[in-house]
Amino acid sequence: MQVDDIDRRILRQMQADPGLARAALAERAGVTAASLWRRIERMREAGIIRAEEAVIDWRKLGWEIEVSVRFTLDKTQPGFFDEFLDAARKVPEVTEIQTFLGQVDVRLNVIARDMAHYQEIYRERILALPHIADTDALMLISTLKDTAELPL
Repeated sequence: MQVDDIDRRILRQMQADPGLARAALAERAGVTAASLWRRIERMREAGIIRAEEAVIDWRKLGWEIEVSVRFTLDKTQPGFFDEFLDAARKVPEVTEIQTFLGQVDVRLNVIARDMAHYQEIYRERILALPHIADTDALMLISTLKDTAELPL
């Protein structure tokens, strides 16, 4: 799908104020409400707009710890990768899963209420994941930039 200047204008406005009512969004983007609706639907169908969702600050809900856990997997058994990922998806405290080429195969982002809770998650759920050859963890100290906003 080709994205034109009007689509980019709509996307910029959606990024700037995600809670903006459709009528106000159409006005700011300089299009009619019907045109806005058609363009947004077209961008959804093309996968450009993946979701419009509430972004919740889990720290405000009492979750204090964030750890990036990196894994090198045991590649000697068939199906190792899918089995690991399927099991990791079932851990509720895992908020993000990324795969890599190189020494590290997978990175999980894990949140916990406190250090004791993290230790429980790590011992009971993370170390129980299948096909782990090696693991390394990095505890987050601060987030300096966290945005999904694109320079449109």
